[in-house]
Amino acid sequence: MSLTDTTIALLQNLIQNGCVNYLTADSGQETKNADTLEAFFAGTDVRVERYEPHPGRVSIAFTVEGTDPSAEPLTLLGHTDVVPVDEDKWTHDPFGGEIVDGRVFGRGATDMLYITAAMAACVRDVARGERPRGTLTFVGCADEEARGGLGAAWLADHADFSWANCLSEEGGSHLPTADGSDALVVVVGEKGAGQRRLTVHGDAGHGSAPFGREMAVAKIAEVARRVAAIEPDLRSDDIWEGYVRAWKFDPDTEAALLAGSGYDAFGQLESYSHAMSHLTISPTVLRAGGAINVLPSVAWMELDIRPLPGQTQEEIDALLRDALGEIADDVEITHLITEDGSVSPTSGPLYDAILSTFNEFFPDVPVVPTIAAGGSDLRFARRKGGVGYGFALHGRGETLGSVLGELHSHDESIAVEDVDLTVRAYRSLIKRFVGA
Repeated sequence: MSLTDTTIALLQNLIQNGCVNYLTADSGQETKNADTLEAFFAGTDVRVERYEPHPGRVSIAFTVEGTDPSAEPLTLLGHTDVVPVDEDKWTHDPFGGEIVDGRVFGRGATDMLYITAAMAACVRDVARGERPRGTLTFVGCADEEARGGLGAAWLADHADFSWANCLSEEGGSHLPTADGSDALVVVVGEKGAGQRRLTVHGDAGHGSAPFGREMAVAKIAEVARRVAAIEPDLRSDDIWEGYVRAWKFDPDTEAALLAGSGYDAFGQLESYSHAMSHLTISPTVLRAGGAINVLPSVAWMELDIRPLPGQTQEEIDALLRDALGEIADDVEITHLITEDGSVSPTSGPLYDAILSTFNEFFPDVPVVPTIAAGGSDLRFARRKGGVGYGFALHGRGETLGSVLGELHSHDESIAVEDVDLTVRAYRSLIKRFVGA
């Protein structure tokens, strides 16, 4: 059985286990995928460590010890949980893992079980041969879809594997450049979190007599209007400028984009590209009242705010207060989940190994560093002083936009070609970096 066939079979099993994370402590039940992975590694010379911070929420690590303690280690972080599905919107069984027209269908196929399966297959392959020079670890992480509280965040405090050099999702897709040439994406960083709850108060009373009362619903509506009107400034840096130039637009279009306008030139990637260069504020939750005949005395809205690396929580609060203007003193701003954005350098041994691996499969194609709009487990590696990159590989027809479009989508799927490229790319990079 080839490494690719092995990866596809494992991917199907991981999909079929249906480790759905509903963002509750008792959901996910990644123990099913941990058991599948442990059986997959049975009989190999690996150190196995299971971590269970909450019943059923199991992360599992497989380590092949290196022969040289001074050699750079490599850790592969693959998550095993998936997001929920609207089954009536799917035309394929979301937990079937079936292959149709050259694609593997199922929840988590792209996010990120195909990479997790490729990581596992490659590490098992190493474990069956000569020991690597540097220590190699594969981790099946729980709870990534809920920001890792019962997964990578917990592991960062309790597990003893190395965080010095880490790979995870996503990368290796292509940019649809203006001149038809090729460019490959590598994810070097990600935005943070600046979640906020904005609360206002009003007069309680009977719904039949509203005259003269201060209405919390009207106040929160005005707050929502002002927040929706916020237009954060462009944050330009070498990564943003390199990304724009990689598209090879005409000079006028390029100049406009570098100045922060004309994002429609990116086509399918308009929203992503805007998010890559701006702090984003999304009003996502609005609450007030309970009974139709009662004037609620309190109302609130919640904001999903994603700062870029270097943007602070204080900067976010100042932006909100400025937008609220004269009503700011009547609005309580509560911090929910807050995390700084993080970024790894576009140089160094692991980054150079990524470039060499990409060049092996797509010779002379430029590699473009990007910032992910969402979060991944790699941020914990960066917090611990390590580096972390999103790494996979896709066929020429899979653009960054088409890959992002699969994430959390109905009928989520991954091309068999991309599974094949990804597992071969991981195997090549592992040999290049740890020597086995």
